[in-house]
Formats: sequence, structure tokens, C-alpha cells
Amino acid sequence: MNIRGIAIDDEPIALSIISNFCNRKGGIDLSTYCEPRIGLEAIEKEKPDLVFLDIEMNSISGLDLAKHLPKECALIFTTAHAQFALEGFNLNAIDYLHKPFSYERFEQAVEKALRYLQPKETGNDALVVKQEYNNVIIPLNDILYLEAMENYTKIYRLNGSYILSRTNLKSLQQTLPLANFIRIHKSFIVPISKISSYRNNQLLLNNNTALPIGRTYLNAVLQIIRQKTT
Repeated sequence: MNIRGIAIDDEPIALSIISNFCNRKGGIDLSTYCEPRIGLEAIEKEKPDLVFLDIEMNSISGLDLAKHLPKECALIFTTAHAQFALEGFNLNAIDYLHKPFSYERFEQAVEKALRYLQPKETGNDALVVKQEYNNVIIPLNDILYLEAMENYTKIYRLNGSYILSRTNLKSLQQTLPLANFIRIHKSFIVPISKISSYRNNQLLLNNNTALPIGRTYLNAVLQIIRQKTT
């Protein structure tokens, strides 16, 4: 999945960082603009999928500029001024990156944007992850469980295959809906709908896969199981 992106910031160094992060992430064709008004003209002409927008710029406020963005594009604010976060979210921003931000935090924001940009006609929420140099779309209802593998994550699918993502489990947990997924161990996250039962400190999934339950996660898991059986 390749998406079109535009970044607007009156600091060239900031644009260089976003550009480098987009290249590292892959799948994002990015154009950058130091002059906000020229950047807005490009947005109106090119209709990008994703916009990175600074708030405090010399010639215009990014908050004012955001009001003119197409409703269908995903907006991520990038700014050093945390006091504008609430107003930014009131403008339906997907996320808010407080400078200086890490690549991991950038990737988390982009993954939120990718989920937002998925075609609504599929009827399924999806997880977008990085595998090698490609973005892979995985419907949430096709996930059996996720397993941490150092700085990678194995995402097991219902057909027995798996995707090896370059995103760690903690970052993926932050993009998954809390109402549908639960962490049962430092190394495992499972969909609540796939939980079958609990036995001998192990969680059984619908396909009889047994996974360990970490001590610190046990109470939360048992509560979910009780809710499913009542």
C-alpha cells in the first residue's frame, strides 16, 4: 500500500527528519514544503492521503491551515508546542507528535493514519504493519494472536500463516483497539473473541492453541473469561 503524503514546516531540518522517517517506514510518497501557503496549494491540487503539519509557523498557524484540509485526508500535527495539543485534536487530527519525536513514536502515528485510510467498504477494521519493505494489511478478525520476537512481532493468522512485522509488540498494542484485544503475557496479545478457556495458567484459544498467562496479567484475563461465560 503506497500513500501520498505532504509535510509542511517552516524548518527545513524538521522536514528532513520527517522525510527520512517516511523513507525508513516505506510506502509513503512524500513531498515537503517550507512555505505553508504553497504547501496548502499543493494539498488542494494533489489531494494527498496523509498530511504532516507544523502548528507554529512564521507566516500562518498550522491550526488555521488545518481547517482548509480535505476531510478525507489523515492529519498528523508535528510541533514543539504541547499547549496546542487539545485544539489540534479538536480539528480531528489522527495524532500529535511533540518535537523532538522518535522514529518509534512517528511509526505509531503513521500506523494510526493507515488504519484510518483503509477503505470503509471492506467492513473490517485492519492492522497495517511493516514486513520487510512493504506495508501489509491484516483484518483484525483474521488475527489469531501476536507474539513478541525481540524487536519484531509474529502475527499469527487464522489459516496458520504468520506475518513477521518489524514493529515491536508494545507499539502494536498501542494501535490495537482495547475493546477487542488483551495482553496476556509480556510476549503475547490475543483477540478477546478467540479466547476459549483457561486451564493450568494457560489460555486456550478457539483452535486449541495454548498460550501462557503472565502472573501480572492473570486477573485481567480471568475477568474477560468470566464476562464471556456469563
